[in-house]
Amino acid sequence: LGLPTPATLSVPDLCCGNNSESPLFQCVLTGRWINDLGSNMTIGALNGKGEFSGSYHTAVTATSNKILLSPLHGSQHHTNQQSQPTFGFTVNWKFSESVTVFTGQCFVDEYGKEILKTMWLLRSRVNSIKDDWKATMVGMNVFTRLQSQE
Repeated sequence: LGLPTPATLSVPDLCCGNNSESPLFQCVLTGRWINDLGSNMTIGALNGKGEFSGSYHTAVTATSNKILLSPLHGSQHHTNQQSQPTFGFTVNWKFSESVTVFTGQCFVDEYGKEILKTMWLLRSRVNSIKDDWKATMVGMNVFTRLQSQE
């Protein structure tokens, strides 16, 4: 009929949620984060092995002790340039006889917002093996980047 063939243009996805192979945004662990309970953490730069350290200031505790800033140490999975890495870290609480391990993944949502989805195990010291059943708690937290106030 002599009608022109419509042109097709390749338009890249504008954000990360639609193309898991090559998202435009990368989620970077380094920086300051706040979780859904109001706890804050700072993650330092990753070294060549993917290891990092930082600090954690919890907003909640099951003890009556004064909350103190506590160190964290962890590692990020080598991602081979992928943009939503998995990671894990340990917090050695300075105000109680307990340790928490976190594991999670760093995501970028459809609006370009970085989110850390984590699960954790908190192990508290107990006086005897008979109390072992109550020594470990499990939970989940969602962290978002804490914007600096300038």
